[in-house]
Amino acid sequence: MKKTIAIVMGGFSSEVAISMISGNVVYKHLDREKYMPFRVHILKEKWVALDDENNEYPIDKNDFSFLMHGNSMQFDAVFNVIHGNPGENGVLLGYFDLIGMKYTSAPFYQMALTFNKRDTLSVLKQYGIKTAKSVFLNKGEVVNFNEIIEKVGLPCFVKPNNAGSSYGISKVYEKEAILPALEKAYHEDSEILIESFLDGTEVSVGVIQYQNELKVL
Repeated sequence: MKKTIAIVMGGFSSEVAISMISGNVVYKHLDREKYMPFRVHILKEKWVALDDENNEYPIDKNDFSFLMHGNSMQFDAVFNVIHGNPGENGVLLGYFDLIGMKYTSAPFYQMALTFNKRDTLSVLKQYGIKTAKSVFLNKGEVVNFNEIIEKVGLPCFVKPNNAGSSYGISKVYEKEAILPALEKAYHEDSEILIESFLDGTEVSVGVIQYQNELKVL
């Protein structure tokens, strides 16, 4: 029997459009011989499932089901394609845990931790992992630009503490550019992280759990 899959996309952040593109790619390529996929738009204003003709069906948040032609549709699992809040920060995953829904992506705690840049750095430092020098700011906090430059140097990166992708991020080369960079970052989050520039090669390593075995990609 085919498994009914919810491909959740959208979200509450600036990354809605990117998430929609990613979600539609998954929807297009998921094997119809094995799965019956539905796109599920999770937005600030609505949670809806869409059929192949783009008809919308409201999601019942009590159990993440929906009614279609008088029939209750229950999902077997969720393919999480929401970038940013609430898909990457653990919020949606906590909800799925509560209702017993299986989902892709890491568990709630790991997602919540790694979405918060400051908290992630704090954990990494405990294991002796070197990190960039950083300054943490809250919105409304008095900022001393000279102290920031003295600690992290120039150029530096100003970024939202809780956000994904590149929204709100600026590479700052001079003191006068710090304030505009902060204002840009505060459009995305009320917490800001300023980090020193590291000159080197960035490497990403993916790890998945498949059939109860961890695989390094």
